[in-house]
Amino acid sequence: MTGAGRGIGAATAVLAAGQGWRVVVNYFRDESSATRIVRTIRQNGGAALCSQADISDEDSVINLFETVDSEFGRLDGLVNNAGILETQMRLESMDGDRLDRVFATNVRGSFLCAREAVKRMSVRHGGHGGSIVNVSSAASRLGSANEYIDYAASKGALDTMTIGLAREVAADGIRVNAVRPGLIETDIHARGGEPGRPERLQKHIPMKRPGRAGEVAEAIVWLLSEQASYCTGAFLECAGGR
Repeated sequence: MTGAGRGIGAATAVLAAGQGWRVVVNYFRDESSATRIVRTIRQNGGAALCSQADISDEDSVINLFETVDSEFGRLDGLVNNAGILETQMRLESMDGDRLDRVFATNVRGSFLCAREAVKRMSVRHGGHGGSIVNVSSAASRLGSANEYIDYAASKGALDTMTIGLAREVAADGIRVNAVRPGLIETDIHARGGEPGRPERLQKHIPMKRPGRAGEVAEAIVWLLSEQASYCTGAFLECAGGR
């Protein structure tokens, strides 16, 4: 599970472990948060380990999946959760370096991780099948004007990958689906420069409140599970009706 040290990723890691998954908690910089999640899982009787990787870097991704091979021996699911956004601004203020950073993690990284997962899970490669869940965003259909249209566009690319890859590997025993969270109470808003963004925007949500990381985690883990055995190429909206 990429980007699992905080927010939606952390909630998903804990929930999945509680349902019997052995979890690799990937992190980029925040080792202490990832270690804390692993400790929580183990204290609750689950199996987990943490592994550092910059998913925008191909060698780092390969090393991450080789860790899975050596520690757990078999891969049954991937949650492509790692993603970044940068400070709120309009397009005319964005430079190329910012675009490179956002697309390198949110698009390139997700493709690389999906590639390594398919190599291990596909029945045509000797695998046992499995499930990939991409964590997209309601921004992919809303656009995030005046704030993060680069982030929104990167999630749009992830949506397209979900559709194409689902069709590509369906006969290989792999299901590929996506969750589109809306306005969720996590620290991603502070990283974008506005910690109070959920409170400012909640009036625009039909349910009149931001979501919680645990609510999105429930959707992700369901799509991972055999309860969603006939779902592939599907999008589960977790956006309070927005």
